Amino acid sequence: MVIYTYGEIMNSNQLSTIEIQPESEHKYSVIWLHGLGADGHDFEGLIPELHLTVKANIHFIFPNAPVQPVTINGGRVMRSWYDILEMSLDRRIDIGGIYQSAALIEPLIRQEIDKGIPSSNILLAGFSQGGVIALHVGLRYQHKLAGIVALSTYLPTVEQLKTEYSAANQAIRIFMAHGIIDPIVAVESSKAAFDTLKSMDYNIQWHDYVMEHSLCFEEIEHISVFMNSIFK
Repeated sequence: MVIYTYGEIMNSNQLSTIEIQPESEHKYSVIWLHGLGADGHDFEGLIPELHLTVKANIHFIFPNAPVQPVTINGGRVMRSWYDILEMSLDRRIDIGGIYQSAALIEPLIRQEIDKGIPSSNILLAGFSQGGVIALHVGLRYQHKLAGIVALSTYLPTVEQLKTEYSAANQAIRIFMAHGIIDPIVAVESSKAAFDTLKSMDYNIQWHDYVMEHSLCFEEIEHISVFMNSIFK
């Protein structure tokens, strides 16, 4: 039986979460971050499609991003990991907001470690804005993590990473994928981040698909292979 729990915002330094508890012994954890305007439920239904061999041993955590105004959407309030100031290939964004959201994700990792889960058994995943935060946090985290899944995303803080990187995660495995006809996040932005990370000797793989700002069946299969190769 799958057990769902729903966290509540306790204070400004905590996020509410949707969680799928492990059905057997808790050995692994996955923290999966949604995109702009979505919420923690967004990727909850994807889990059965991944056919993870150790699914019964995984604690899945889907945080809800803070609710805040987003400039490109006319200042409309929605769940967002950071503000986006303009839509362009070199879009201006709220770098400070990325660091603020990173500071909200790190306690979720610590929470799993405090339960006795080795940091090397904790994987970060994210789509679009969530992928930005997954990469930003994972590449800077001071303890070795299992891997990063970064979907339809880019990395605005890649230049800062050159001085802020964590040696503990220099060899972290990274899965990066993007749709080649994505009208929301240009594939060129994603590929530029991949190329820079590759040049920094990160263990990163690239996949692209004929799709827009979404997921496709082939991509899900590739994510499954990647995650199953990590969680054995």
